[in-house]
Amino acid sequence: MSISDQFFFSIYNHYKKRYKQLANKIAMVYIDLLQLSVLLLLGVFFAVFFSQMNVVVVNSEKAWTLYIIAALIICFKNWIQYSGKKRNVMNAKISNRKSKNYSNWLLWALPLLCIAMAIILSKAF
Repeated sequence: MSISDQFFFSIYNHYKKRYKQLANKIAMVYIDLLQLSVLLLLGVFFAVFFSQMNVVVVNSEKAWTLYIIAALIICFKNWIQYSGKKRNVMNAKISNRKSKNYSNWLLWALPLLCIAMAIILSKAF
């Protein structure tokens, strides 16, 4: 089970107690936001790295187009993975084991920190 699966089920189990119907949607929004912010951070890092090395790979417009395409693919992958039968099977596997409970404040801070680091990195260079 990957770390994103563990984060998903930690958020899912936290919100399942309060909002039974919305728990899956909230957890899917969280995992989408986390993966897209990490992708943004990696993209900005490589853009800054290549600009420092004086290598022109793609221009800004094409890079944003690639990011949007990758974002759609990530959202579709997460929708397939975390809704329906596959989520129930993974939830049964994780409930049989002793699962780690992560701090929800820390989990929600991760995407925000990734976005902040991407902004700082893009402004610094």
